[in-house]
Amino acid sequence: MPRQSSTAKTPSFIVEIPLVVSDEDAGVLSSRFEAGRQLYNACLGEAMRRQKLIKQSKKYQSARKLKKGKARTAAFKEANQAYGYSEYNLHSYCTIVRNSWMGEQIDSNTAQKIATRAFNASCRVAFCQAKKVRFKGKNQLDSLEGKTNKTGIRWVNKTLVWGNLQLKPYLTTYDSVISYGLSCRVKYVRLVRRRINSKTFYYAQLVCEGKPFQKPKNQIGQGTVGLDIGPSTIALVGDESAKLTLFASELKFAEKEIRRLQRKLERSRRANNPNNYNSNFVNQKVQQKKGTIKKGCKQWNNSRIYQKTRTVKSNLSRRLAAHRKSLHGHLVNDILSLGNTIKLEKLSYKSFQKNYGKSVGKRAPGGFVSHLKRKAESAGVSVMEFSTHSTKLSQTCQCGTVKKKNLSERIHQCDCGILCQRDLYSAFLAKFVDENELLQANQAQNAWLGSEPILYAAWRQATQTNLQLGGRVPSSFGKFPESERVAAKVQNVEAKVLDVVPNIWESQEEVSLRFEPPSL
Repeated sequence: MPRQSSTAKTPSFIVEIPLVVSDEDAGVLSSRFEAGRQLYNACLGEAMRRQKLIKQSKKYQSARKLKKGKARTAAFKEANQAYGYSEYNLHSYCTIVRNSWMGEQIDSNTAQKIATRAFNASCRVAFCQAKKVRFKGKNQLDSLEGKTNKTGIRWVNKTLVWGNLQLKPYLTTYDSVISYGLSCRVKYVRLVRRRINSKTFYYAQLVCEGKPFQKPKNQIGQGTVGLDIGPSTIALVGDESAKLTLFASELKFAEKEIRRLQRKLERSRRANNPNNYNSNFVNQKVQQKKGTIKKGCKQWNNSRIYQKTRTVKSNLSRRLAAHRKSLHGHLVNDILSLGNTIKLEKLSYKSFQKNYGKSVGKRAPGGFVSHLKRKAESAGVSVMEFSTHSTKLSQTCQCGTVKKKNLSERIHQCDCGILCQRDLYSAFLAKFVDENELLQANQAQNAWLGSEPILYAAWRQATQTNLQLGGRVPSSFGKFPESERVAAKVQNVEAKVLDVVPNIWESQEEVSLRFEPPSL
């Protein structure tokens, strides 16, 4: 694996700044990104070629037969060295490739980072973390970065400098986040290209040393927070508050418009490329259905209407993704304000995608967890993930009873008298899972009397909020029991429950404008 660089030994954060790019500078950048793409493909192809030779060698085959240990690691290392499969060997190959027109476009430091990127991609296949690598097609490489802020792509006097290019930032006002980022030492700079509304914009991502700026309103709380995450819902329980809600519940999904654009794209593509689709069955052994795409290499002809429609659809998806990411950030800040220790189950979000693809595509629970871990790490908050096989929180009661439930059963009800919404109860039990991934039932029993009314209030408020917004209550929430005993407990903790009514801090149009780059 690649050696850890010195820049990775200290904490880092990123400050993104839009750049003012003229038409002439845009042409130069386009040539450099194209050179970087071809250099990446060349390095990736060479890395995979050497990896294939290693797997065919006798040294590699004998190393596989050894038991895990230092001897096996040394044998694999010797096989890699025999065929020059390492990050620095790929740097040397990259230098040879640069002895062409690419050397005029890409400096040595940027080329080495491209080679490192290709080597890391090949390592994922070597360690069975990926099945194959993907070579970059035209206009598919949209980021280039340097190694340090001394040569190559660098940030000097509030200006991005790369060779003869000097790009000024587009900043009308310096807010507290950007001012704090510019005051920190810049480790290296990443140049990012984005296409929005058929236009190309460039941004400078400054990788700065230190911890990110923390706004005064986002303070870190004290205590333990338990989370229970589903494909589209999340339940969180703190020491004095609880919440049950959908991921990005305020986001308005343009499902009908997206489906209409997808159908329009498919009709246009079939009309312009009739030879790329099967018209009848090929033979009896391999029966290909009528209208399916033919196998093998094909040439696609896209009309102007197709390209225009594709741009409209991609822009709509981009706005929805940007708004969803913003709503995830607000929810993460709410969780961090409840406590400095977060406990949740270790789930397979790839399994979520296979079984609940539509819900995951809308709510993105895996992206939320990644966002939570990143912010928690920068804020010094510990995140503990425990196995579901040893705890089984959705099937366990604090009295020790373990009963298997179907997914359709959304209410946890036990003979000991416990009655609660299933996700909220699992999040409550998650607070009492220790470092050995064992549930401390005694602690849960002692805390239940004070937490029971809080969980009931969160359950009722979650169902009422969806009805007030004109939507239906998700079936995963379960039906709230309207009994006198539950109502009496809920009335005493109204101030304890988090406000789950959406805070309309900006409308959908304002969100779109906020993520829309300025017209230069």
